Amino acid sequence: MSKQFDVIVIGAGPGGYIAAIRAAQLGFNVACIDEWKNAAGGAAPGGTCTNVGCIPSKALLQSSEHFEHANLHFADHGISTGKVEMDVAKMIARKEAIVKQNNDGILYLFKKNKVAFFHGRGSFVKAVEGGYEIKVAGKEEEILSAKQIVLATGSNARALPGVPFDEENVLSNDGALSLGKAPKKLGLIGSGVIGLEMGSVWRRLGTEVTVLEGMDKFLPVVDEQIAKEAKKAFDKQGLKIELGVKVGEVKVSKKGKDSKVSVAYTNAKGEAQTLDVDKLIVSIGRTPNTNGLNAEAVGLALDERGCIVVDDLCKTNLPGVWAVGDVVRGPMLAHKAEEEAVAVAERIAGQHGHVNFATLPSVIYTSPEVAWVGRTEQQLKEQGVKYKAGTFPFLANGRARALGDTTGMVKFLADAETDEILGVHMVGPMVSELISEAVVAMEFKASSEDIARICHAHPSLSESTKEAALAVDKRTLNF
Repeated sequence: MSKQFDVIVIGAGPGGYIAAIRAAQLGFNVACIDEWKNAAGGAAPGGTCTNVGCIPSKALLQSSEHFEHANLHFADHGISTGKVEMDVAKMIARKEAIVKQNNDGILYLFKKNKVAFFHGRGSFVKAVEGGYEIKVAGKEEEILSAKQIVLATGSNARALPGVPFDEENVLSNDGALSLGKAPKKLGLIGSGVIGLEMGSVWRRLGTEVTVLEGMDKFLPVVDEQIAKEAKKAFDKQGLKIELGVKVGEVKVSKKGKDSKVSVAYTNAKGEAQTLDVDKLIVSIGRTPNTNGLNAEAVGLALDERGCIVVDDLCKTNLPGVWAVGDVVRGPMLAHKAEEEAVAVAERIAGQHGHVNFATLPSVIYTSPEVAWVGRTEQQLKEQGVKYKAGTFPFLANGRARALGDTTGMVKFLADAETDEILGVHMVGPMVSELISEAVVAMEFKASSEDIARICHAHPSLSESTKEAALAVDKRTLNF
């Protein structure tokens, strides 16, 4: 006999655990299945984000930034220190402790909201009258059934063809977050979010970092003016970024503990090059995690990339089966998964869940941080949209000067006729926090004038947002 539920969620990452909790809040009897394990073999809900993504990377970024401040910037504040050293093992241990706090927090939330949690791999068995049977393959095999199924199985790191991750020499985000010491030389293939963040961590700890990027432009999804400003900062920091390369053979030579990785590539000029490093991080995107779902048993439709096919409401081709997050179309962002999860739970309850892809913010947590929402200037030009632009540099912001970090700017793009905000783009200190004001403004169809007329605290970094909005009408007050 199977255990009966109203809703079964497969996956407990940001999409899965939020879907389970929201469904439980709406009065459903909910089960959530997840297979992540911690080092001791126990349950570790939270998915890639909590275990080997968003949370641990931010912990290491914070630790490494403290180290760099102590080495390079404390003296500017009159703080004298002796020789500053980094205990990498302790840094990694702190990261692991933060991950566990998040794992335990999710388990607590399941208990609080009366969500039944099953530790193991969830997969379809068959369609039955009134729903579906789901198998949980854990320490013991169990069969659950429900009318409504939410698939939130996330994604996996994409490997180079013929170069599998060994997490010792060729690293995914998982291995990059768990290095026992700072390598002398580190190579990164791909200059996306993961590559830049991990490159920043180990560069601050003294590693020579080289990034090989196949695209001709740096961060092509980012507003071009902002991307250029960010690259200037990274170049100044010593992060070596080569654009327009074509990666060839990757060789790992093992000599005891002193293994090396050699990457053959051609540069933008077509010249043959070789990069020899101690460790290689491959950050070339992610693939949807649908292996093991047994989708064929129930006829669940997948596209050519392995994504679960869904409509605008996250409905699959099967009645009562939904999918959210990295395993479906759209940007692979934890907060996108959460918004879809809430919307799906509410749709199951007959409500009208809301997700607006046009106002999903994106952030790169380097230093300087990069954040944006809406369309870029290049997109507006390609689409033939008439617009006005306004920028304001952090160099002219009093709080940024006091912090000692005046890198970057805030940029507003507004419709030339209606003044509606079409995009906001930032590079600089703490812009991951500043971008939310722009998201709220755009969600409510605000104009740049609306932001320009709102009082912002002084001194604060947020004043740069107001000043950039003023700049749309060419009336900045402090620049």
